Amino acid sequence: MTLRRTSIRIAAGAAVLGSVSALVAPVSAVAGSHRERAQGGAVVSVEQAADLTAEEVAEELRGKIDPSQVRYGVTAYRVVYRTTDSAGAPTTASQLVVLPKNGARHLTTVSWLHGTTVYRKDVASENPKSNDRLVALLFASTGRAVSAPDYVGLGSGEGFHPYGDPGATVAASVDGLRAARTFAHRNGRELKRKVQVSGFSQGGPATMLVGRALQQEGADRYFRPGALAPVSGPYNLSAFEAAAADDKIARSGIYLAYFVTAWNKMYGLYTSPGDAFRSPYDSKVEGLFDGHHTAEQIVGELPAASKDLFTEDFLNKIRKPEGVLKDKLRPMDNTCDWRPNVRVEIFHGRGDKDVDFSHAAYCADQLTRNGAAHRLTDVGDHDHNASVRQALPRIVRFFDESAKTG
Repeated sequence: MTLRRTSIRIAAGAAVLGSVSALVAPVSAVAGSHRERAQGGAVVSVEQAADLTAEEVAEELRGKIDPSQVRYGVTAYRVVYRTTDSAGAPTTASQLVVLPKNGARHLTTVSWLHGTTVYRKDVASENPKSNDRLVALLFASTGRAVSAPDYVGLGSGEGFHPYGDPGATVAASVDGLRAARTFAHRNGRELKRKVQVSGFSQGGPATMLVGRALQQEGADRYFRPGALAPVSGPYNLSAFEAAAADDKIARSGIYLAYFVTAWNKMYGLYTSPGDAFRSPYDSKVEGLFDGHHTAEQIVGELPAASKDLFTEDFLNKIRKPEGVLKDKLRPMDNTCDWRPNVRVEIFHGRGDKDVDFSHAAYCADQLTRNGAAHRLTDVGDHDHNASVRQALPRIVRFFDESAKTG
């Protein structure tokens, strides 16, 4: 659950992409029919974000992500599309769609689901320095199409970000795939039916949610899961938030404050900020998590420890959730509690101080109880961000193997 633009990024200070163009397609050229506009996944606008040769992609990755698997140049686009928010109401979201310059008409697609991001512009579609931009470039340079949704309320989408809400997460991701398919088709490319889904941190349980929605719940008439590769995710969200309340994870107060303010907007966890937060933070904390403040700004205003930020009574409610909080946490404690009919490989680093390795074991245990074929890979004694750097080349190989056997 990485907070962007701080020392806990995958690769802080990543180089700016060198050949970015801004070719804006008129909305009328991409919006489609009235019926399409009313549907989730309908394309609203497209803007070219980058056009890189294979050598330029490798240069962008070098020193941050292993560039040895780069094969093709890529073209990246910022795509705004229609989806639904946490209340099921119509809204728009944005994503980065990246296509390889390999001449292939039919493309396997990767859905890349990002980790915790507090600043709405620090996402793949908006920030050339974004680590998720680099990940999308990597996957596309191996010959795949990539849909990297910003989620609801981030990027250029409308509203606030319903952090960790399963319904909004699935909607933005699946509608993002639909929009990517529509856009690719208009450019003479076709996306194959089976989607390879991967995500880091917050994107770990999101990977399992999206995979289940595509397989079991008929979330889309066309797309089905092809392989699942979650990385360093909190698959038992109740336990993660309880550990944050006890200051047992790195930057516990910041993680917990983001969670609490978002879930309060959706589910009403407190009547007034003073019920949850200590003075003087109760007067500022909600405003800081408005999507327009960077992680550095938030860290500069709030204490890192939960015990210094929250009232003890409220921390007790997080430690032993009841009522609506308990009910809403339950789906996020069971994102792995099903039987995928595709290969699953869970990646985690035993040195992770943000999301403990026990979460990966928890996910694996749930899959085992359901009789699902899976593999748990310890990428080594690496911290949260380094774990995804270690995992990415292995995910590419895993996806290659899965495509051959699937």
